Amino acid sequence: RRLDNVAFRLGFAHTRREARQLVTHGHFTVNGVRSFSPARQIKAGDVIAIREQSKEHVQIKEAIANAPAAPEYLTVDASKMEGSLVKLPLREQIPVQLEEQLVVEYYSR
Repeated sequence: RRLDNVAFRLGFAHTRREARQLVTHGHFTVNGVRSFSPARQIKAGDVIAIREQSKEHVQIKEAIANAPAAPEYLTVDASKMEGSLVKLPLREQIPVQLEEQLVVEYYSR
């Protein structure tokens, strides 16, 4: 639910790293307010958009043109260059291979 990850999943950047840099440089708004924090938590219903001044940015336009389909918990409007988090993703919808039990064991030391 971090802003940089949601921007990446919406297809506004090629990689998470690129999304983080674009957020840090202020290319995105959340509910109409410019955001510079990649760690900002996105809530269901929040609208993430590319600023008007950034809509001609070459990297962003290229990423949107080559973006895969957004996950079902996100909606994206490529023509408006905006998207939103429809609902919180379920564990099965998150494409990260992780064994939670190993994390719990590590931090329980």
